[in-house]
Amino acid sequence: MIRSFLSLCLASTALASFASVAHAAPPGYDKIDTVVVIYAENRSFDTLYGDFPGANGLANVSAEQARQLDRDGEPLTELPPAWGGLTGKGVTPAVTEAQTAHLANAAFAIDDPKGFNENAGVITRDLWHRFYQEQMQIDGGKNDKFVAWADSGAMVMGHYDGSVLPMWDIAKKYVLADNFFQAAFGGSFLNHIMLACACAPFYPHADTSPVKGQIAVVEPDGVTLKSADNSPTSALGGAPKFVNDGAITPDFYAVNTMQPPYQPSANKPAEGGDKALADPAQPTTLPPQHDITIGDLLSLKGVNWAWYSGAWQAALDGKNATPVPNFQFHHQPFNYFAAYAPGTAARAEHIKDGGLDGTEFIKAIDAGKLPAVTFYKPQGNLNEHGGYADVTSGDKHLADIVAHLEKSPQWQHMLVVVTYDENGGFWDHVAPPKADRWGPGNRVPAFIISPYARMGTVDHTQYDTTSILRFITTRYDLPVLPGLIARDKALRNNDQPPMGDLTAALDLTK
Repeated sequence: MIRSFLSLCLASTALASFASVAHAAPPGYDKIDTVVVIYAENRSFDTLYGDFPGANGLANVSAEQARQLDRDGEPLTELPPAWGGLTGKGVTPAVTEAQTAHLANAAFAIDDPKGFNENAGVITRDLWHRFYQEQMQIDGGKNDKFVAWADSGAMVMGHYDGSVLPMWDIAKKYVLADNFFQAAFGGSFLNHIMLACACAPFYPHADTSPVKGQIAVVEPDGVTLKSADNSPTSALGGAPKFVNDGAITPDFYAVNTMQPPYQPSANKPAEGGDKALADPAQPTTLPPQHDITIGDLLSLKGVNWAWYSGAWQAALDGKNATPVPNFQFHHQPFNYFAAYAPGTAARAEHIKDGGLDGTEFIKAIDAGKLPAVTFYKPQGNLNEHGGYADVTSGDKHLADIVAHLEKSPQWQHMLVVVTYDENGGFWDHVAPPKADRWGPGNRVPAFIISPYARMGTVDHTQYDTTSILRFITTRYDLPVLPGLIARDKALRNNDQPPMGDLTAALDLTK
């Protein structure tokens, strides 16, 4: 309780310093009483929606735009094989590494019946999706070194015919945003934290802590990992090697996967220690974070909110079997913050069990009892993450959740945003807007679903994950998170337009 009180005091002090930037919601925003955010995993826009009618997709990509460069900046003569094969471990039938050799230097359809013929219901291998590598792949906006700085060879250039997915029809009915970017470079850990606070987590005194071996060795430009002496000079010779590809920046920000300091965590409690904590001596345990989150702002304003996590209680009970539910500990952002530590009232009120297969979340939907701001994270086998989940199963789950929301007693005044946390390492042809050191990263699919949606349209407005926080902030007249202010300033400094707040996809005059 002392920890909770101190965190609240810190939050209140910090809020006082920037509360003046809050403004009354413009007319029409109050028509939305319930905001629901559903966060899937690891797919770029082109990977699933590159063929969507009216979208900026693969039809707009020339051969030169898709062509990938080698590490020396010269065009690859062909794509390297998908090292280790195309499909995930234990998948039958498997597509072997040899079968992927000698592909043309271009994007390719994973599900092409005349090619690999592996539909979206097959689990493919995982790909690097890490903070520094993604910036190296983007290559200043050319998006031409995805193959060069990947550990999966040709796999990064693969895509699917998304028209067979149920969410495709939902996109046709409502709004598909085709200029929506992941908030941060890299993977799920950092992008989930960004959804919670528009900030990057910090590891104090990392150089004298258990994590000191994970401090990345970076070139003077601050975005390029230092290659090891034995790294292959060409992508055709194998995956790159680095002096130290760690989770921590040289100035001690945590940018690649770290584990929560509280249970459930992949790191067990210390022997003889508090069973509610993860062992702080483990090099992958992140210390508790103290930044202001969107949850803190909502609570201080008196707005009810919750983070529903599929299989949360199962994970707490030690029943996290693989492949089902395959709960992912680092996908639970509020479990990293001291304000939501075990034993706090805030944790009990705001971190909710979504149930196995989302059953508890669906019960709340059907009963019309969703909080005003609701986040939902599907369990691992339903989140679409490469390596352990397929696209089709997760997509069907998303569509089922949307169907329940459409029938909810709260539907008439609801905004639903379904998006992906990050690209999962998959190539996309659109250059992310240049902003701050954290991002945004690559383009991801996003659906804006509401009775107030501009039905059947593609929204080309520039958004990123923080656009969700922007809408919530404006709707509920909240102080603006420092990270949103910093991103706006960085965009301006780079002659980029500001991020939208999703309302271009809505008609709030109805």
